[in-house]
Amino acid sequence: MLSIQDLSFSYRSKKLFSQLDLFLSSGGICGLLGKNGAGKTSLLKLVSGLLFPDKGTITVGNEAPSNRSPEFLENLFFIPEEFKLPPVTPAKYMWLYAPFYPQFDQIKYADYLEKFELELQVNLKKCSYGQRKKCLIAFGLASNCRLTLLDEPTNGLDIPSKRQFRRLLASVLTEDRLFIIATHQIRDLESLIDPVVILDNGKIMFNHSLEKISKHLRVETMQTIPEANHVLCSEKTIEGFKAVLTNSGETEGFIDLETLFNTVINNPEKVQSVFEKGVDHES
Repeated sequence: MLSIQDLSFSYRSKKLFSQLDLFLSSGGICGLLGKNGAGKTSLLKLVSGLLFPDKGTITVGNEAPSNRSPEFLENLFFIPEEFKLPPVTPAKYMWLYAPFYPQFDQIKYADYLEKFELELQVNLKKCSYGQRKKCLIAFGLASNCRLTLLDEPTNGLDIPSKRQFRRLLASVLTEDRLFIIATHQIRDLESLIDPVVILDNGKIMFNHSLEKISKHLRVETMQTIPEANHVLCSEKTIEGFKAVLTNSGETEGFIDLETLFNTVINNPEKVQSVFEKGVDHES
């Protein structure tokens, strides 16, 4: 579905990406994680064709985003963190923009709005940021685009809306659709994200499925400071020490994404070594 090869990109004199590679297949909800300023939003804009690479190639299916062809655009929906909507009702918004998306489902759009407790005839100008975002999310999911990009989608949503968002996103995932979510709110989306992609220092530092992660790593809470060789990272908690360890057993290990992220960022060489050994062992 998505192929990025040897990508370089700069903002004037500031180099953001250098020889970045990323390959993602359809049928998943990719979590794009990274520190502030790592370039998550910029990468989404490059994939959508809103920015252009200095070097390298990006292809979505058989299309280059920079060409902005009608065939590409009708299968792409981008939900940015900051956005403006016209002062119209959700019904009018659909009337204005649904014709650009041939697979748009009006019935599902109305259903998603109802689940978000948002009326079709309310004026979006009078709505809060969170309500406007729910309208945009409902529209994006109903568009049935093959590629949907979401930048911090849970920002501005209250707790019930976050839960509803997770339910709706899980319900619309099919084998031919790919969702890429750039987020800092890992715990809001932990139950959905697969694969996990971590961006740091201008490169993709980590790109693995949850199945593969759980085969190689696990998290345990210990009462004393862990000193074993198979400990990759540990941090003090109220309950003791939360440690990330290599998973040498046959059963899949438990790992939360926030702990995984911190481990990859702070110990990239150790994590890479664990997965490289795993590849050798599996082969």
